[in-house]
Amino acid sequence: MKTRTRTLCGLLLALLAAGPAGAATPHPVPESPLWLTFPGGDGPGAGKHVVLIAAEQEYRSEQSMPMMAGILAQHHGFHCTVLFGVNDEGLVDPTMPVYPKKGEEEAFEEHNIPGLEHLRSADLVILTTRLLTLPEDQLKHIVDYLDSGKPVIGIRTANHGFRGRLPYKIDGKQVTIGQILGGSFMNHHGNWHRDSTRGDIVPEMKDHPILTGVGEIWGPSDVYRTFKEGTGLPEGCTALVLGQPLIGREKGGEDNPQKEPLPVVWIKDWTTSGGRKARVLQSTMGSARDLESPGLRRLLVNAVYWGMGLEDRITADRSVDYTGDYAPLPSGFNYEKLGVIPRPPAAYR
Repeated sequence: MKTRTRTLCGLLLALLAAGPAGAATPHPVPESPLWLTFPGGDGPGAGKHVVLIAAEQEYRSEQSMPMMAGILAQHHGFHCTVLFGVNDEGLVDPTMPVYPKKGEEEAFEEHNIPGLEHLRSADLVILTTRLLTLPEDQLKHIVDYLDSGKPVIGIRTANHGFRGRLPYKIDGKQVTIGQILGGSFMNHHGNWHRDSTRGDIVPEMKDHPILTGVGEIWGPSDVYRTFKEGTGLPEGCTALVLGQPLIGREKGGEDNPQKEPLPVVWIKDWTTSGGRKARVLQSTMGSARDLESPGLRRLLVNAVYWGMGLEDRITADRSVDYTGDYAPLPSGFNYEKLGVIPRPPAAYR
């Protein structure tokens, strides 16, 4: 009887600690003018924390990552935090150069992503980074996460997300972000900023949980080549979607007959220094305008569930609709013409 009483008391204390039925867990990251937080609520992702990092110069991730965070939080229940690359005024600044000017190497400014310490509470990270030069302490936060065994999603330029070496070695061998994500950028397989891409699901993989409910995929960015001609994805990678380069940047364009389809979405495991297995997805589609495709948005939302081992919670009908206005600027480096200027993080909510 005493044992039963202690058990019942323990259950009661656990319920009291959890709070009233249906009560949401608090967001694990404090609000700040340097990043954005999106509290989750009811939904399969309740209590889980997704960190989205927007720090690249070409594909307008400063617009797309808050949009995706809103969807994940409002429609699916995940707590989300969006971290940005900012300048010395604390403004989101995609215009910061990635290479020093010749003869002015000492004047080159490192990039800065405030809030990376909050990766400690992340259950999954979405990387949209490109050729960053970060201070050592910030790189350590990233490497600590990459070696944690927790899942990673890389989007577009993430597979060449860092200009220098990561402070990450396993068995004395240098680890690169390309190794973790399953290949790095080698070239534009389509015509850069002139072609678009149709994503075709690999028939043998059509029943994979990540592809649940995924329909048409199209985007105005070109296909990346990530492996040498005549070879394929690295061992351990499984392609889910092939990208067919199309002539022109209009939806429904003709296949480019000179360009074979190449993998644009694949999955793999990453084995950490401690032998843990992390689920990884890389999508080389993923510019802000690519993500106007509901099919691509659904694929990435499904990948969040899959990465955390929640694939049994994936449904084809849970919304991937925008939760606010979304009118992304075009990709490119002609910042003045495109209207890309430094802005505070709050401007992207």
